[in-house]
Amino acid sequence: MAGQQRVYRQRIRSTQSLKKIFRAMELIAASRIGKARARVTASTPYARALTRAVSAVATHSDIAHPLTTERRDTNRVAVLVATSDRGMAGAYSASAIREAEKLVDQLVAEGKEVVLFLTGRRAVSYYTFRGREIAQSWVGQSDAPTYDVAEDIADTLLARFLAPSDEGGVAELHIVFTQFVNMVTQVPRVIRMLPLEVVEGVAPASKAEALPLYDFEPSPEDVLDALLPRYVRSRIYSCLLQAGASELAARQRAMHTATENAEDLIRDYTRLANQARQAEITQEISEIVSGADALAS
Repeated sequence: MAGQQRVYRQRIRSTQSLKKIFRAMELIAASRIGKARARVTASTPYARALTRAVSAVATHSDIAHPLTTERRDTNRVAVLVATSDRGMAGAYSASAIREAEKLVDQLVAEGKEVVLFLTGRRAVSYYTFRGREIAQSWVGQSDAPTYDVAEDIADTLLARFLAPSDEGGVAELHIVFTQFVNMVTQVPRVIRMLPLEVVEGVAPASKAEALPLYDFEPSPEDVLDALLPRYVRSRIYSCLLQAGASELAARQRAMHTATENAEDLIRDYTRLANQARQAEITQEISEIVSGADALAS
């Protein structure tokens, strides 16, 4: 009985230590989620204005730009997967990787060659362990991405999309990330970034309406050359901000659940330890009474 009681006490102490860690990580995530949501909100007006500008140029000009034109000279497809650098975030990274694997299977079934670009150590560990080739990865800023990192990622992917087919050029670019809806809901999403598909902003006028007159200076080609790379950088940065906010929300929720589970374990181990202590006391009393009866007789 004494051995059982000692084991339970050790488990209680170890669970209490884990509870402190879980609680600390929950508080850290809670303190950072506000800033992450503010960054997502702050980036929205710029992204919306840039989308409208690109929509206006693309809708009201007949310019064939390399970023908006389908490539037929290669079947390579770039896939950017955004995950976390650390664990203890529930199923956040697993959900994004699962969505990426569905996309990869679909692209392979269509006869396309997938080139992987990764953000976050979780994705790097997953694909490295399985021996999958990784074109490039970025780690260290999954929960608080900076614009410099987003710009580096965008420039790398733009260079691969514009490169000739014999130099590793790709025909499409897909991004897998987790969209932040609210503190409870985060949804893995897949969007096709390149060739560019502007799906929001200025809607084209109907045939019955007169088309607005636009005058582009210095020229529509120069305007697209300036806007489209900025648009791609802005979209990638927005996706990374969404993923960062989703990671923090998932970690806060997971650590809150882990803290509650640790409290339940401590309660169960305490009850078992008390039962073992009571059994030990009962046995000692029985031994004393038996010894006293033996001496009296």
